[in-house]
Amino acid sequence: MVQRVSAEYLRQIVRDARAATLAFLQDLGPEQLMGPKLAIVNPLLWEIGHVAWFQEHFVLRRLDARAPLLAAADALYDSMKVAHDDRWDLALPTLAGTLAYMEDVCERLLARLDRSPASADDSYFYQLVTFHEDMHDEAFAYSRQTLGYPAPRFGRWADGPPADAAAGPLPGDVEVPGGRFALGASPDAPRFVFDNEKWAHDQPVAPFRMARAPVTNRDFAAFVGDHGYARPELWCEAGRRWRAEAEASHPVYWVPDRGAWRLRRYGRVVDLPLDQPVIHVNWYEADAYCRWAGRRLPTELEWEVAACGRPSADGTALAPGKRDYPWGDAPPDRRRANLDGSATGCVDVAALPAGDSAFGCRQMLGNVWEWTASDFAPYPGFSADPYEDYSVPWFGTRKVLRGGCWATRSRMITPVYRNFFTPERRDVFAGFRTCAV
Repeated sequence: MVQRVSAEYLRQIVRDARAATLAFLQDLGPEQLMGPKLAIVNPLLWEIGHVAWFQEHFVLRRLDARAPLLAAADALYDSMKVAHDDRWDLALPTLAGTLAYMEDVCERLLARLDRSPASADDSYFYQLVTFHEDMHDEAFAYSRQTLGYPAPRFGRWADGPPADAAAGPLPGDVEVPGGRFALGASPDAPRFVFDNEKWAHDQPVAPFRMARAPVTNRDFAAFVGDHGYARPELWCEAGRRWRAEAEASHPVYWVPDRGAWRLRRYGRVVDLPLDQPVIHVNWYEADAYCRWAGRRLPTELEWEVAACGRPSADGTALAPGKRDYPWGDAPPDRRRANLDGSATGCVDVAALPAGDSAFGCRQMLGNVWEWTASDFAPYPGFSADPYEDYSVPWFGTRKVLRGGCWATRSRMITPVYRNFFTPERRDVFAGFRTCAV
């Protein structure tokens, strides 16, 4: 059962998530809020209504057995029943109507929090619906990039980049010893746990070497310059098919400019930030780069070990237990991780040394999501949580990513959090780091 939390904490995160959602949308006109029909985005007008529907469905209707606030809400906003391509053709409420629905749901959620600590059900479902909104806020950020809209406004979260944002590269590997490791979340974890993180199970780990930092734009440019996209031997069979269909010859938002590369970042073209992590690359691109570099992607077990494992006193094996975060047990802050949209983008891979893991890996949380070699699969004894469609429909069809990115909310991300996307997706804020073969 989830740890009970204060009603005031739940009020704070509900308000904060909603303010972030509205900040992402405030500068967009009606045509932008619908946008073109693409497989990798939703109409933003539909998506914000879906966020409110999800809150209503799992709190007001599930816990209080209330009737729907909108008679047609399920037919409009249930993402598992409304086909993706149909979302542009629905009789959606106007923007004003959608915002009114969102406000009504939000105010009712806040009004029913009259107990502290909150009940176990409230503690679970309020965090579920808030983290669901946080995930959609991150999707709003990369959808705006996909559509070439102006960079989102992060409002009060945009504190600016850290002082060492331009810290440069961080080459080299760290040595991670072997041993036994409990992969996943512990039943006594003092935080919300998603069903696909349950439960920690003991695994053997062989010693390995992992890069201290993610692959940078500079690194990836060398792969592109060596005709990496044109060399079939570097690509797996599915990757070769994707590359041919996409006619890919470089990362999706790279722009050639007189023999060099620039980068489209939202509605602007900027100089390629060479020492920032390469971002918006898919699993196939990451896998091909590894083959070119004589490296490999880490498994998600290796990734979690490097992020929150601990060495024995003599450094020759893994010690029992693990840290809550790469740097220790304190929650994330701006000295340790680039999260919450505060920098409004990536920073150099050598930035934020205070966030290093016990083995010396930097930026294991924040900056850029990291692809792993692992397929998304249930842990032993898996049982779906009340949001049954969160994980179950996607097992076996996606690859696992770890660590969060610059737009991920710090209240949600931990080293055991598992993200998952199909391997052709390169619209998300994803990069990768490598291991020695």
